[in-house]
Amino acid sequence: MRLFAAVLPPEDVAAELAAEVAELKRLPGAEGLRWTGRPGWHFTLAFYGEVDDDVVTELSARLARAAHRTGPFALALRGGGQFGHGRALWAGAEGGLPTLRLLADRAEAAARKAGVEMGEHRRYKPHLTVARSREAFDTRPYLEALAGFTSRTWTVDELVLVRSNLPVSGVPGEQPRYEVVARWALGGAG
Repeated sequence: MRLFAAVLPPEDVAAELAAEVAELKRLPGAEGLRWTGRPGWHFTLAFYGEVDDDVVTELSARLARAAHRTGPFALALRGGGQFGHGRALWAGAEGGLPTLRLLADRAEAAARKAGVEMGEHRRYKPHLTVARSREAFDTRPYLEALAGFTSRTWTVDELVLVRSNLPVSGVPGEQPRYEVVARWALGGAG
């Protein structure tokens, strides 16, 4: 299974972001971007890639412990940024970023201890991808528009394990499908 650990925004926050993205899509050149959809909006904590079925049980147990050891925290979507000279446009976050980073580190450590090959460790940069481009793209007007965006603050109270199903139809613009395969309450709550 192609898996990653994530934090998901609640539906009302996703609706606020959807309204902002609708405005971004009106900017010149927006039709040249591949926009992600609401079902795919998430903060990836750790990307695991293809994980053998026999490793998923151990990974899940370790993620459950990571969630139990991390308390709930406040988060809001705020502003935006880009990676790769405009190849990825994203919404940022504010609030409990130290705890979000800690949870990302724990999600990565859980995978390493379960035997998942993780490659080189990189400092976690919280982002929720809203659009991609195959080529370098001038993101300045989009970043200016996103600069004033802030969603309502919510309490992150769970860690999720998500399966990514890559497009197979060959239809241009088709998005991956994401399926939550497990959820764990933060701090042992719930």
